[in-house]
Amino acid sequence: MGRPSKTAGVIKAERKSHRTKAELAAREEAERSVLSGQPLWERKEVRSNKTAHKEFLRISKLMANIEKNDALYSSGINTYCELYSEIVELEEDIDHLRELTNELEREFKKLEVKDFDAIMFFAKQVAKLKSQKISIGAAIDRKRNMMLAIDKENVMTISAALRNIPKTPQKAENPLLAALMDDEEDTDTTDAGSEK
Repeated sequence: MGRPSKTAGVIKAERKSHRTKAELAAREEAERSVLSGQPLWERKEVRSNKTAHKEFLRISKLMANIEKNDALYSSGINTYCELYSEIVELEEDIDHLRELTNELEREFKKLEVKDFDAIMFFAKQVAKLKSQKISIGAAIDRKRNMMLAIDKENVMTISAALRNIPKTPQKAENPLLAALMDDEEDTDTTDAGSEK
């Protein structure tokens, strides 16, 4: 697979392109045509969640920097921000479970070895907490995979849009050649009519 095309902004910033001004203007116009023209919007669920809202603002700023702050990406970006917030919450849960596990283990060390029932109780509790941490870790991994899929889709969408932009503008029809072609067609029609 070839590398994706560069945006007109990138080409201009590099200041070393073989493209003409007309080609760059056509490229800019084509880039604008693949966007909706509406600004990126934030869902109320994202706006009301402090972590998700902060992530939305960060991503929105990045999208604006590359001139892709467009409503076309709103759904994916909002979902991405909600997933990010959920991961942060799950990581906080894991930290809390880790603290509880450490506390149980400290209490376990204080027990007398002869108290078998208490030892079994603490062992079961520690095992439950560690099992919960593993479950939460698996949930985090699933959410991260969803985020990665959204991230790839947005990048692929942008890349796909860039690949659909023609590298060179369509050449305008040569008016002299068009006029000559019209004259030839008129002549053929006239000749065909005179033979009858």
